Amino acid sequence: MNEDKNKQLFLSLIYSFQMQAMIQMGKLQNPVTGEIDRDLDAAQVSIDMIDMLKEKSKNNISPEESSYLTKVVSELKMNFVEEKQKPEPVIETDKGNESSSNNTGNNNRDESEDNELSERNGTKQKNEADTINPRANSEKSSDE
Repeated sequence: MNEDKNKQLFLSLIYSFQMQAMIQMGKLQNPVTGEIDRDLDAAQVSIDMIDMLKEKSKNNISPEESSYLTKVVSELKMNFVEEKQKPEPVIETDKGNESSSNNTGNNNRDESEDNELSERNGTKQKNEADTINPRANSEKSSDE
């Protein structure tokens, strides 16, 4: 293989591990699921892989590649420490039971939205009833 192609493949491999670690730390959205996932143990393995490649290849790569690897490993380790200091996200174990206190804020919001929709629908239904049965409307007027 030619030297430029090897360099590009090596840098692509490092980049792949870097992006994988960022996704595993929850810094980037998972492109497959579209969600933010956080698996710090897996992120640590990805960072260790890059670090191992850096050590194993240190006498066989250019100074630019070595500098790039050092930068990538340093940035990933700083991000890892930052993520490690954050509290673990709360994971709901029983998705079928939504009466837990964790949903209190959402339930209040949903109820107010439901009330607003009901009020609008009630007004709409009343207007439709008037249109469908004009006699009912005239009877109401004469009753008043």
